[in-house]
Amino acid sequence: MTALDLLGWAGSALLVYSVLQTRILRLRLFNCVASAVLVIFNAAIAVWPMVGLNVALTAINGYYIVRLLRSRHDLRTYEVAEVQPTEGYLRHLLHSFETDIRRFNPGFTPSEADGAEFGYVVLTGAETVGIVLARDAGDGSAQVELDYVLPKYRDFCPGEFVYRRSGVFAARGYRRVMAPPMMVDAEDYLTKVGFRNKGDAMVLDLA
Repeated sequence: MTALDLLGWAGSALLVYSVLQTRILRLRLFNCVASAVLVIFNAAIAVWPMVGLNVALTAINGYYIVRLLRSRHDLRTYEVAEVQPTEGYLRHLLHSFETDIRRFNPGFTPSEADGAEFGYVVLTGAETVGIVLARDAGDGSAQVELDYVLPKYRDFCPGEFVYRRSGVFAARGYRRVMAPPMMVDAEDYLTKVGFRNKGDAMVLDLA
C-alpha cells in the first residue's frame, strides 16, 4: 500500500468518524479536516468531481465552524428561561438524559430535582442546550444541584449565560454560587464559566 493509498483511507476513516460525533463542533471540525485530506487525495489521482465535492464540503464546514465559534458567547444566540423543578418538560429532559447526567453527577436521579427550589434551561431557538437546578444555601449563597449540558453543545460553555451574563442569580439577591458537589470531571468547564476553587468547593462570586 502506497503513501497515497494510506492518505485516501485515512481521509475516508476520518470522514466516517466525523459523522459519529454527537458534539456539533467536533463533527464540523473532523468533517472539515477529512474533506481537506480527500481534496488532496482525489487531486492526486485526478478524480476531479470528487475534488470539487470535497472543496465545497471543506468550505461549508469552515463557514459553520467560524459561525459556531463566533456565536458561542453571543447573548443573541442563547436565552435563559426559568423553570420550576416540578415542570413536566424538565422532568422529561431529566428522564431522557438520566444515564448521561449520572456520568457527570454520580448518584443523581430525576427525583433529586425535588430538592431544588428553582431552575433554568438554556435555549437556542426552540432547542434546549442545558439545565441548571439550584436551591438557597443561606448567607447570600445559591447551591447548584445540577448543571448539565446536552451532548450536542458540550464543546461550548452555556452555563456562563445562567451564572453571569443573564444575571438571574444576582437578580435573586445571591452574591455567590456554589458548584454541584456531586459533579465530576468538570473542573475545566466550571473554571471557564467563572468558578474558582475555594477550600473544598468550587465557588463563583457574583459581587
